[in-house]
Amino acid sequence: MQSVWLRESRAAREEPPLTRARIVGEAVALLDAEGIDGLTMRRLAERLGSGVTTLYWHVDTKIDVVDLALDAIFAETPVPAASPDPDAWRADIVTLLLDWRAIMLRHPWSAALLQRPTLGPNLLARMEFLQATLVRAGFTGRRLNSATWALYNHLMGATVARAGFTLSAADREAAQLRLNDLSDRYPTLSANDYMLQNDWDATFTTGLHYVLDGIGASPTDDR
Repeated sequence: MQSVWLRESRAAREEPPLTRARIVGEAVALLDAEGIDGLTMRRLAERLGSGVTTLYWHVDTKIDVVDLALDAIFAETPVPAASPDPDAWRADIVTLLLDWRAIMLRHPWSAALLQRPTLGPNLLARMEFLQATLVRAGFTGRRLNSATWALYNHLMGATVARAGFTLSAADREAAQLRLNDLSDRYPTLSANDYMLQNDWDATFTTGLHYVLDGIGASPTDDR
């Protein structure tokens, strides 16, 4: 084997520059793989082939990384285009919220994090579309704000529940059998197979239409 002193030194490996975009992309990948508990600045720096100190040149805190990653996932699909038909406001909202939910379920860690305020541009673009669609439908003032939050809360509540539901089919069957054994105490839950209902997509969409029915039928003033 040729002596190390006789071999030409290898050229240094070219590493891509550390940028905020690279940091955020790697943070999303780490969050997808290990959830929020698996994201540490040291782990992130290791995945980037960087030092923690270098990482802090680009982001100040772990919370900054989380906020940036959370907003980045909403750039995966564009905000839908508004229909030119003013009567299509319901369809526009359904399209928006179904896509919004799909993004969060692709990144289950995001659902719980969205329970706190965020001002990321991609998320705000979706909130803007939601409120602008309601304004187009004639909602104003208190009615507008109530409708906005009713829809947002349905989206968040349903998505957090779906993302956090980990019971297997066998566990659900066992739980339903337990309810059946207690049917004298829980007759409705037993009779309607409470623990066996597993069509999350249809339940979300049906519930969304219930919410839209309700806000559509609400008074047109700000009472």
